[in-house]
This record gives sequence, structure tokens and C-alpha cells, in this order.
Amino acid sequence: MNMAETENLVAAGMRGVLKKREPMASHVSWRAGGATETAYFPADLEDLVRFLQSLPAGGPVHMTGLGSNLLVRDGGLRGTVIFTHRALGEIRLDHLGVLGGGVYAEAGVACPKVARFSAMNEIIGAEFLAGIPGTVGGALAMNAGCYGGETWDIVAHVLTVDRTGKTRARTREDYEIDYRSVRLKAPHPAEEWFVAASFRLKRGSGSESRRKITELLKQRIATQPLGEPNAGSVFRNPPGDYAARLIEACGLKGRAIGGAMISDKHANFIVNRGGARAADIESLILLAEKSVKEKFGIALEREVRIVGDA
Repeated sequence: MNMAETENLVAAGMRGVLKKREPMASHVSWRAGGATETAYFPADLEDLVRFLQSLPAGGPVHMTGLGSNLLVRDGGLRGTVIFTHRALGEIRLDHLGVLGGGVYAEAGVACPKVARFSAMNEIIGAEFLAGIPGTVGGALAMNAGCYGGETWDIVAHVLTVDRTGKTRARTREDYEIDYRSVRLKAPHPAEEWFVAASFRLKRGSGSESRRKITELLKQRIATQPLGEPNAGSVFRNPPGDYAARLIEACGLKGRAIGGAMISDKHANFIVNRGGARAADIESLILLAEKSVKEKFGIALEREVRIVGDA
């Protein structure tokens, strides 16, 4: 960021950092992809609101946390990417939970941290979040889940911000919620993002909760290729079946294109073996979709988002 841009931010009362041509490979879990046109790292929620208010209408805005379900194509991403992971990091006890067992977490908090924080405070019900590699914001946006739990099962209410910087408190009744799908009911702003949530949990045994978390993590380590860059499950599980089973049945487990490979440990994962381009990863996604459709007549639905220019 040059001196003029720094002075403009300070003059507008903003405290974050603005960067040009920020490499997105440094900010997504696949460790691949192009650069963003502009990136902003807000200082906190108040600073995020000010920045959104300063943006001209019309330009694309992308909100991202840990980039754990995001692929940015090699040509990069137009517009502005706002990184929330370090900015929206508050987590605290919240009395809105059942029997006083509530937790408030901003969108940039990693889901496993919510699980650990809850257990350390003798609050149970959030253990499954330990198996979700992304942030609270991403989990809310896609109703992320694993091991029998889904994010919106435990949501009391959320806080959102729209393109104009206006914040709103919303409840589950404001959304249409399904498996890996969350849609705001009409009428609604053209763009709105989650910035915090209060989780409705309950008091219980912290030691038992920590034991469950340990068991979930052992299961995750045993079944997922955590030693290589990946974005978690690439596809949603079709009703009554598993995406991994379908992909493996097509003979694609271990199939490689460039530096990317359909994991030989879990076929619903694509790993970066080193030097993979976003195009390599996307080619494997398309191959899996085509093969499963041809063999089983099933159209796989993606959990990951693909954005940017090829």
C-alpha cells in the first residue's frame, strides 16, 4: 500500500490495511490460485463497517475467512476481498443459551476454537464444530456440519452486515435452511454477510465434551488427508449416498492432474501435492462430476466455491 492510500484510509477513519494484487494462494487452504485486485484487512467490526460504507457502489466484494472452501482461479479475482479471520475474532460467553449455556463468536473465529472454548467453560453441544476447518462465518453461510451436527442446529441468532455497512440482528426464521444451504428469505439486501453468531447450547460436563472432541479429531485424522493442502469435502453427499463412494466407484481415487490429486485416502477430497494450479484442481472437480453423472446418473453438488478468472 502506498503512502497516498494509507493517508486516504486514515482520513476516512479506518484502521485496517489495504493491499493491491494480494496472492490468494496465501489465504486459501488449497494453496493455489491467482491474486485479488484489492484486499482489505479490517481492524475489527467497526472498521469493517466503515470500509464498506466507503466503497463505491457496483464493484464486486468478496468476504472470506480461512478460505477453507474456496478456489480462486489462476487469473485472479476482480474487485475487493475482505479478510475477516484476524479482524472478527471475539469469542465470549453469552447468556442466551439454554440454562445459561451460550457462546457468542464473531465470523472470523475458527470453528474448532468455538468447540474448545465451549468445552473449557463446561458448555456442551458444539463438539462437532471441532471437525469443521473453516470459520464461523463460512459455517453459517453454508450450514456446515459433520459427525451428525449442523451449524444452524445450535444458532440462537446472528449479526449481519450489508454492502452499505448496515448491521442487522437476524434469527433462524429469516432464512431457508437446508443441508449445506442457507438462503435469506425475501425481501433482502442484494449482498449481506454474517459477522457474528450466538450459539444456543447448554451446561454440561466439560471433560466429557473434551473427550468427544478428541475422539472426533482422531476420526478425522484417520480418514482425511490432513497432511496435504485441501479444501475439505468438495461435494455434498447425495441423498442416501456418499460422494466419496461414487467418485471411488468411478475409479478416480488417486487420479492426478498436474500438481492436484483426488485423494487416495478419501475420494471426496482433492489435495495439492505441490505446485498445483487452480486449473488442475478445477479439472479434477469437473472430471468427478462428469464421471459420476455418466456412471450413476447423479449430478454432484459442490460444497466448495469457485471464483475468479481463468
